[in-house]
Amino acid sequence: MSSQELPKTHRALVVHSTDIPPNVETLPTPQPGPGVAIVRILAANVISFMRQIYNGERQYPYPKPLVPGTSAIGRVAAVGPDATSLKPGQLVHVDCLIRGRDDPDNVFLAGIHEGYTEGSKKLMHGEWKDSTYAEYAKVPLETCDVLDEKRLLSPLPEGGLGYEVEELAYISGLLVPFGGLKDIGLQAGETVIVSPATGGFGGAAVLVALAMGARVIAMGRDRAKLEKLREKVGGGRVEVVPMTGDVEADAKSLKKWGEVDAFFDISPPEAAKSTHIKSGILALRKGGRVSLMGGIREDVGVPHGRVMHWNLTLKGKWMYERDDIKSMIKMIEAGVLKVGKSGGLRVVGKFGLEDWDAAFTAAEKNAGMGDSTVIAP
Repeated sequence: MSSQELPKTHRALVVHSTDIPPNVETLPTPQPGPGVAIVRILAANVISFMRQIYNGERQYPYPKPLVPGTSAIGRVAAVGPDATSLKPGQLVHVDCLIRGRDDPDNVFLAGIHEGYTEGSKKLMHGEWKDSTYAEYAKVPLETCDVLDEKRLLSPLPEGGLGYEVEELAYISGLLVPFGGLKDIGLQAGETVIVSPATGGFGGAAVLVALAMGARVIAMGRDRAKLEKLREKVGGGRVEVVPMTGDVEADAKSLKKWGEVDAFFDISPPEAAKSTHIKSGILALRKGGRVSLMGGIREDVGVPHGRVMHWNLTLKGKWMYERDDIKSMIKMIEAGVLKVGKSGGLRVVGKFGLEDWDAAFTAAEKNAGMGDSTVIAP
């Protein structure tokens, strides 16, 4: 498709200020250029705290006005002259994690957060400011991963997996914990603690760890939710441990099924004073690994002596690497990791741009394992 075949204008959600609600506006349609793909957005993921990002509660830095959004599923509408494999018409996963081409350490979340370097801020305030809550999005070529449409969307009798497009948007939720679990080298047959396991990203971590062949010890504050999680995934490879606030007692409970190889934590900011991170570290075998991916902004207590004497490895991971996306898509296309109803997952709502407020509410109220909400412009 040439740029002349794109409509002159399109509709997009726009954030002008955290003091006023976003508004749907008509804007000039972005145009292709070198290194650029224009994607017709079909389903963009809505994370549970999206409202808190755009009303200022989370205090995320980003330029304004801004077309908000995150990762999405779309169809390539046009590409720049230097595209060699990406073609109009292809179904793609659009990744919101954008890196500097000349320095990948400059990284930011399109539509969400400008990142932490001068380079990342330059990119978000300039060439890549707007995101996917729009009919069309301008994105870097390299953030588009082509999906096997026939395999993913065809009915089961025809050799497909029978997914709907909106179900594929959950890929972005799975990618975050996959980045952390892969970063610490989680292997089939190992045992990993996931905490907190009943939220959106924690629940996704349980699903990913199981697909990677691991056994999971799911940790959380609500026993009923933990039991529901275990029942939902089935298979006999998930154990549950409610947090009690007693460091030693919780560590002992985590070890009652045998040796623990890894601990994955993706706690929210509110968990800064929780004792569960220390319990998780104390439960590890010698040589165990820790992945810290949560949003805690304060310092947390680490049992230094145990980490040193037991040769433990603590690693932080912000999001994931480019190769992780391709690996995960292969797992999904192979049927190893399920993203639809067949895997017990559900899209709780599919909303148009004008219904963004209802979409944000649905995402807030349905933030458990396997629940997703999408905006379909």
